[in-house]
Amino acid sequence: MSLPVAVLSSPAAGEVAQSAPEHWNIISIVTDDQADWSIGAYGNREARTPNMDRLAREGALFTNAFTVTPVCSPSRASFLTGRYGTQLGITDWITPQEARDGLGLPVGVTTWPEVLQRHGYVTGLFGKWHLGELPRFHPTRRGFHHFFGFLAGGSEPMNPILEVEGKEKQLQGSLPDLLVDDAMTFIGDNRQKPFAVSLHFRAPHLPYGPVPDADTAPFKDLEPTIPAFKGNDDRQVKQLTREYYASVHSVDRNLGRLLAHLEELGLAGKTIILFTSDHGYNIGHHGLHTKGNAWWMAGGVRGPRRPNMFENSIRVPLLVRWPGTVKPGTVINEVVSNLDTFATVLGMLQLPMPKNVKQEGADFSPLLRGQKIAGWRDTLFAQFDLHHTGLAYMRMIRTSEWKLVRHYFTSFLDELYDLKNDPGETNNLYQSAPQRAVRDGLQQRLTVWQRSIDDPILRR
Repeated sequence: MSLPVAVLSSPAAGEVAQSAPEHWNIISIVTDDQADWSIGAYGNREARTPNMDRLAREGALFTNAFTVTPVCSPSRASFLTGRYGTQLGITDWITPQEARDGLGLPVGVTTWPEVLQRHGYVTGLFGKWHLGELPRFHPTRRGFHHFFGFLAGGSEPMNPILEVEGKEKQLQGSLPDLLVDDAMTFIGDNRQKPFAVSLHFRAPHLPYGPVPDADTAPFKDLEPTIPAFKGNDDRQVKQLTREYYASVHSVDRNLGRLLAHLEELGLAGKTIILFTSDHGYNIGHHGLHTKGNAWWMAGGVRGPRRPNMFENSIRVPLLVRWPGTVKPGTVINEVVSNLDTFATVLGMLQLPMPKNVKQEGADFSPLLRGQKIAGWRDTLFAQFDLHHTGLAYMRMIRTSEWKLVRHYFTSFLDELYDLKNDPGETNNLYQSAPQRAVRDGLQQRLTVWQRSIDDPILRR
């Protein structure tokens, strides 16, 4: 549902420290499977993320940023198009067989990099695509002049096979290092033009390693703090957490290289950096491992899938550094989602929304400018249709106080959580008589939203 964006107030005089450049460059960084709890700026005192923390310190940190689908392909599709996965026909991660059969980001659906291209931006994608592998879905046909990476969902973290100048080639080295190497070359070659870099890391997705020694060393002897959940194998959870932190560190170390490169080229003051993840993550949280299609990990053994919309699966980090516009150390509490990226990128760059492009998200760039937005959302809707190694049809409505998760066709799994009094989502109140009115009210709002997006689940 589109949202009003009327401005209530303006930044205080003198808040912007420098005049705007002739044009803004933009670097959007999307990590894979990275939870906000893995970052120092979000309160973690054991992970080593000095460069992510620097973005928060020098820019804005969002405390309520979410994905609208907690798995790779539909989340990435929403990030690029501002549409829900069901509107695009992408409701779970795209398998190799589905890719061969022709599943991908529908031709004719506009991405925000395409809009930037039309306005003179040179665009490059570095890393993960996972939105179709047939020629018609190739990134160079969907808004990117340059592509260096992999079309499928994954790649080896070390010595990967990547597409380089249109041909697959095995390269030597750490994948994050290789991606940032090429991104820095691209930036250097295009520094006289407006550029848009999309840096889509594979890390910290499984397998977490191998990663260079520089990334594993800080956690070799760490006894990490882990979730307390009956049935977890604490030794396993700690080892996975150490490996996960090392993979996150490999991203952070390369973020530092990228920031230094911008400074060396004199581009730091004219480049917006947006840092986020495709969805959140669990390592022992709720007894689960991974994301919205997590599996039970009780007793150290991988169990059956547990499709979920838990906070750890749908929350994402979101950091934005916008020199001279975003006041350093800004904290933004409004609810935003990856659906908002399209409209917000155009809003930051002051580019018009194409008339024929439908959006489910909204422009939150006024928040970054220190302004308030009339009628901004207080509710998040989300969806996930699991059809790989399990089956689930999930729809969610979340307010600041309540979360309703419907499991269509398996209603005995339906969930209702009191987020205010039970932020850990430990007590399912769906069948609780005292909360029936709350549940039914949320259901009414959920159904209205489903109708607004022509949710196919209502036609089944």
